[in-house]
Amino acid sequence: MKAAIFTLGCKVNQYESEEMAEMLTRNGFLVVDAKEDADAYIVNSCTVTAESNRKTRQAVRHFKKLHPDAAVVLTGCVPQAFPEEALAVKEADIILGNKNNAKLINALRQWFRDHNAITQIEQHENHEPYEGAIITEFSGHTRAFVKIQDGCNRFCSYCAIPFARGRSRSKPLDDIKKELTLLAEKGFQEVVFVGINLSAYGRDIGLTLCDAVNAAEETDGIERIRLGSLEPDHITDEMIASFASCKKFCPQFHLSLQSGSDSVLKRMNRHYNAEEYALLATNLRDAFDDVAITTDIITGFPGETDEEFEETLRFAERIRFEKVHVFPFSVREGTKAASMDGQLPNAVKNERAATLSALCEEIRQKAFHDTIGKTVSVLFEAPKNGAQFGYTKNYTPVCVESDETLTGKILKVLIKDTDGEICIGVLTESDS
Repeated sequence: MKAAIFTLGCKVNQYESEEMAEMLTRNGFLVVDAKEDADAYIVNSCTVTAESNRKTRQAVRHFKKLHPDAAVVLTGCVPQAFPEEALAVKEADIILGNKNNAKLINALRQWFRDHNAITQIEQHENHEPYEGAIITEFSGHTRAFVKIQDGCNRFCSYCAIPFARGRSRSKPLDDIKKELTLLAEKGFQEVVFVGINLSAYGRDIGLTLCDAVNAAEETDGIERIRLGSLEPDHITDEMIASFASCKKFCPQFHLSLQSGSDSVLKRMNRHYNAEEYALLATNLRDAFDDVAITTDIITGFPGETDEEFEETLRFAERIRFEKVHVFPFSVREGTKAASMDGQLPNAVKNERAATLSALCEEIRQKAFHDTIGKTVSVLFEAPKNGAQFGYTKNYTPVCVESDETLTGKILKVLIKDTDGEICIGVLTESDS
């Protein structure tokens, strides 16, 4: 039988889709692209914004319309956080919370026997252990995501993710070491540690994120170690020093900001202020050469005044982020922010998002131009637009002309120019 997986959302979801793909393969399914005909379509959903929920519903209905006789499975964060909304999507034959992903095979077998709708959504519990399989592959990728943490204890006032993921819990270090070895044996030279609140890794089992990084540093075959999104107040001076001592560590830090205004940060229930964030950025730039600091910012949070938005603009200009993901505030039912006074019109939220994005793009262009003349190490991915394409250690996109396919190779490149979206270079020598 054939099964296809359609993934929405973050790197953790992408990792969990790989978990499900390997589970399906072990149980006799042939995993195919979602554009192909299949006997089952699994929609791994995201609920970070209302738009994510809409795309989830759209995907489920799309697959059922095109393949009415196939089993359509809805799993991931939407059913876990909003079970009633998931149950309203009648096109879904099987609905699983993300806690129930391991029951996918049994659910499919049962549905193929009797074609009766199945719903299995178990709630997360406090102090539950980390659950999840070890992956041995990351199909279609040059770098492998490695999920080492799940859940979040923060309860930011705008965020539904703690309801979808439960409390913070960490993967045992021995499992991480085993997974890293298996991935290295498959030829993956770069791993990206990911989690729902990655920087909280180890707090429940007497470890820190440094322990995971050190495990990757000691794994033969792994040449690059990258981190996913981090909470700024979790990153200590000791952690910075530990990361800086690792030769394989990639100096790119995605530090979630959300606002440059202290008053907005307080309403968001974030655990730092703008000056603390700025000090962390300074410390990182002091500790690493060519460090890149990227972030997320929400515009139009309830009650955000013109003055508070201006504070965010000036802060983004001050920190000079290499890249910013800008999101207009999205109401998530059940969160504190959903019932706050001062809800802003979508037009205001979107206008502020456009203004901030334009400013951040100017800063990004400056960073691209500052790379011209430097020789950088690039891990090449699949060819793109007729050129060989990859990323530097600080995640600057680079392309070169080459008759040879360079996918999976780490090579040195001299940056000659930029077209505004990517740096353009020429090969110099191998970075073996």
